Amino acid sequence: MNWILLIIAGFFEVAFAACLGKAKSATGTEATLWYLGFIICLAISMGLLVKVTKVLPIGTAYAVWTGIGAVGTVLIGILVFKEPTSFWRMFFIITLIASIVGLKFVSN
Repeated sequence: MNWILLIIAGFFEVAFAACLGKAKSATGTEATLWYLGFIICLAISMGLLVKVTKVLPIGTAYAVWTGIGAVGTVLIGILVFKEPTSFWRMFFIITLIASIVGLKFVSN
């Protein structure tokens, strides 16, 4: 169950980064709502991370959390914000995913 919560926390990390990206291009009330979404997603993500680190090793939990956030944010950047993609960018994203999966297999 803690691994599932950690994955959910990682997804909320992606969400708060996406909110920042959307807020950057918004103005007025729309920007305020995106910043509010950022704060809510940040609080949920951090809260879940705190919860799972009571059971899972902090180093592993933090690495997996940031890895999910990094991979997800890059993918959101490519798909939503039309950031460039290249062979090397995708190569390193795949190696990051492999590392996250590896940490899961070697941790309790």
